[in-house]
Amino acid sequence: MIVFDHVSKVYPNGTVGLKDINLSIQDGEFVAIIGRSGAGKSTLLRSVNRMHDITEGTLTVEGVNVSTLKGKELRRFRRGIGMVFQSFNLVSRTTVIRNVLAARVPEMPFWRVLLGAFRKEDKITALESLDKVGILDKAYIRADQLSGGQQQRVALARTLAQNPKIILADEPVAALDPVTAKQVMEDFVRINKEMGISILLNIHHVELAIEYADRIIGIHAGQIVYDGPSKEVNQDVLDAIYKEAVPQGKQT
Repeated sequence: MIVFDHVSKVYPNGTVGLKDINLSIQDGEFVAIIGRSGAGKSTLLRSVNRMHDITEGTLTVEGVNVSTLKGKELRRFRRGIGMVFQSFNLVSRTTVIRNVLAARVPEMPFWRVLLGAFRKEDKITALESLDKVGILDKAYIRADQLSGGQQQRVALARTLAQNPKIILADEPVAALDPVTAKQVMEDFVRINKEMGISILLNIHHVELAIEYADRIIGIHAGQIVYDGPSKEVNQDVLDAIYKEAVPQGKQT
């Protein structure tokens, strides 16, 4: 479970990212965050794995107060949370399976990392992860030879190879064409339903959020203005989420 308890975030330059957020996300939920550019979607998402530190309040993940974690504890905590980015973040000049195996590096002794000596179990995990997103046949192809949708699937497979309990996805389909975006969203749904992994996804495409996510969180100027089932999102809800923001510095 992810719990935001009166969480706020103010950046050093005075920019307000989040204002008094109270939110609970249950295990196994598929939640989409929508809102205008700069509304606070990425700040909310990236505070979960502490890519952004919160300013006030308490954020707990699986009962752990995220703000208290340091050093090895923080690194161990982050290994249980997968992260998928818009830009894929792949090493383009190496093979697909090597990119997925990168998820296993934090669990390996230094000498294995130095030599690139992955265990058989790690290779099996990587291949199984590729199979789950439908691109097992691309395992030994260089990543830069894949389409954008295939590269995003590699990034998703790499995340699955961590064996995460939670996946955070920051605009994962923004760079994809409409057909491919739907295919990637279907991958997220399948992983959520079949593997029980909680998914928190930040997305600009409202229609995709409503079609694929079970729950929608709408953010406006750092505050939650809607939190409910996707099927109940109507024009009044969208108007509240996407209304013109009151100028108060750049949101993130």
